Amino acid sequence: MGQYIVRRLLWMVLVLFLISVVTFLLMRSVPGGPFAREKRLPEATVALLNKKYNLDAPLWQQYTSYIGDIVIPTVTYGKIKPNAAENYLLNVPLPAMFGDEAVLRWANFGPTFKSRSRSVNDIFRENLPISFQLGLAALIIALAIGMPLGILSALKRNTIYDYLGMGTALMGVSFPVIITAPILQYFFGVQLKILPVSGWGDIQSMIMPALALGFVNAAIIARLTRASLLQILGEDYIRTARAKGLPERVVIIIHALKNSLIPVVTVVGPLFAALVTGTFVVETIFGIPGMGRFFVTSITGRDYPVIMGTILLYAFFLIVTNLLVDITYAWLDPRIRYD
Repeated sequence: MGQYIVRRLLWMVLVLFLISVVTFLLMRSVPGGPFAREKRLPEATVALLNKKYNLDAPLWQQYTSYIGDIVIPTVTYGKIKPNAAENYLLNVPLPAMFGDEAVLRWANFGPTFKSRSRSVNDIFRENLPISFQLGLAALIIALAIGMPLGILSALKRNTIYDYLGMGTALMGVSFPVIITAPILQYFFGVQLKILPVSGWGDIQSMIMPALALGFVNAAIIARLTRASLLQILGEDYIRTARAKGLPERVVIIIHALKNSLIPVVTVVGPLFAALVTGTFVVETIFGIPGMGRFFVTSITGRDYPVIMGTILLYAFFLIVTNLLVDITYAWLDPRIRYD
């Protein structure tokens, strides 16, 4: 298992490298630029801005300079004046033997083109925790609703419980977040006035956006859980376990449910990465200052460092969650080996 994890981590470096190259080339092949305005700036001003942000250099120099700032750590001495161009994500104080006030700094994603005093790392520090909390809460709600609903529907197949459960799941799939979110705002925020309509900062402000985001995904998990569990219940080893006289509870929990979770875990991994890195629609409707809007505004504004940073962030979460999913496979099914 240890060797497998090391191999996957090495592959992660290669995948992130390829994603960075493709993203870098695609975003610069799109017409327009970061300083394009409806009212055009003077050519001298654009030239100065391009020189300031190294956009007048050849593409390979721009790429190597940008990736070098992210990958290569640096050691600084003394206090450094805050600077958006040299803002590092990790700042680790070193022992006195390395020098006075020596600090190891790593992962500089660069400044944003739309704010002189803000860097991409500032966006990560300020907005990513908010999206992470919202996404984690939505995932918990999705699992808490979807899995019991799918299990109950599978065990009570073709009964009123199955019809109600799958009817609820069908409703969740049919109504996207852009519809359920305003409905929740109207009933709980405007009519009942028990929850804030928008904003962020306490548990109450988290309930509606997490529920709106979690309910849609709960419907997907419920349908997948039901289909997977029904397939497992028809396997020969389930009939053998029942023939041995094992209690039905043991057959379901120990033999059937554990194996049926493999498809669910496969979906939950990428879903987690998508939720915790920001969801544009929910964050916009509820006025949540998360990462979601930067995924959209950075592209429309040609903000190259933000585009690269958000894409690499999402890719990192996606690769790590897929690795955790593969490790979970070995726990769910002892027949799976990675040695």
